[in-house]
Amino acid sequence: MEEKIRTGCKDVWNAFMCYGAEFTEHDIPFCPTTASVIPTSIITWDEAKAIYKRNISHKKKDFMEDSFVCFYIDDYKFDGQRGIWFNSNQTLEVLRHFSGVITPDFSTYQDFPEPIKIYNTYRMRAYGYWLGKNGIAVINNVRWGTSETWEYCFDGISTNSIVAVGTVGGSPRKLEDRKRFDGGLVELIRVLHPHTIIVYGSANYPCFECLKNQGVEVISYPSKTCVAFKGGRGNE
Repeated sequence: MEEKIRTGCKDVWNAFMCYGAEFTEHDIPFCPTTASVIPTSIITWDEAKAIYKRNISHKKKDFMEDSFVCFYIDDYKFDGQRGIWFNSNQTLEVLRHFSGVITPDFSTYQDFPEPIKIYNTYRMRAYGYWLGKNGIAVINNVRWGTSETWEYCFDGISTNSIVAVGTVGGSPRKLEDRKRFDGGLVELIRVLHPHTIIVYGSANYPCFECLKNQGVEVISYPSKTCVAFKGGRGNE
């Protein structure tokens, strides 16, 4: 007997993003890495919106910018009722004009309740999977918290691929967070075996030097803040 679908239902959970997706044992959708090249440059969602608005205002509707867009910024700048999750179609129209996207960095702070951390991990993969289906080149952002998040925070990401991490903000810049960051990075390597790690922010930490010695390619890109302070001269 066919299951009847109730009329008048609204997809408030963005289930449409996961149509056709495979899921892990923790029900995290699998987000394939669809990018085939290393980014020439990485800009934030704030910068991407400004570039889009400027070009559209000048009637350049078919412009293309050779940059990947990342979300290593405060959540309030891209999440919420006016953010990328609830306005996905409008967001897609902006992102189509860039070379690719590093999947959203929805926060999984240590003091968040565990269900929120799992949900934000789910959203990272769901959003990335949906972008990939829409022809966007995608690189998975990896975010972890304390060790209990290791059970699910690496789910849904291709092994032996390119992954991205952000070092702006707290980790690993703050010494009290560095041990947690280092431990999660070691677990990332053990589980995902990436051949390349893209770092948005400084990679001048012993943990990344250790990975380079193991044969992992580590490529860092200066953050927006670093460029502002140093006039575009190099990394943090």
